[in-house]
Amino acid sequence: MYIGNIMLLVLNLPLVGLFINILRTPKNLLMPIILVLCIVGAYAVNNSVTDLWIMMIAGVVGYFLEKLGFSTAPLILAVVIGPMLEDALQQSLLLSHGSLTIFINQPIACSLLVLTSIVTMYPLLSKLIRMFFRKRVQSNNAAER
Repeated sequence: MYIGNIMLLVLNLPLVGLFINILRTPKNLLMPIILVLCIVGAYAVNNSVTDLWIMMIAGVVGYFLEKLGFSTAPLILAVVIGPMLEDALQQSLLLSHGSLTIFINQPIACSLLVLTSIVTMYPLLSKLIRMFFRKRVQSNNAAER
């Protein structure tokens, strides 16, 4: 990793001007170049046309998700981290002989599970609490009249 970081430093510092010029390239020229590089890269990995179809379908789905207002960062994280999480879950279940209680019996795992649940449910809970207090304030204002 140290060698890789040093190489990035050596290559990036002198090439900053080139990178800026690439950003100045018009989109109608840059996008086809990126598309061709993506097609060549997807095909070169396994020499498979199926990989090209998967890339194109993923691109179309990503385009429509972007248009519908979905953020791309969580999706990319899910694609990258998902297989690692699946492997870790499989290892945990193998160690516990298929029992899910391993996630509750271990203090660190249980606390992380509770914390994850709270963080996941926070938007819904905060919305419900706001609605409850809004109705309560409205009913108090109506009672005062």
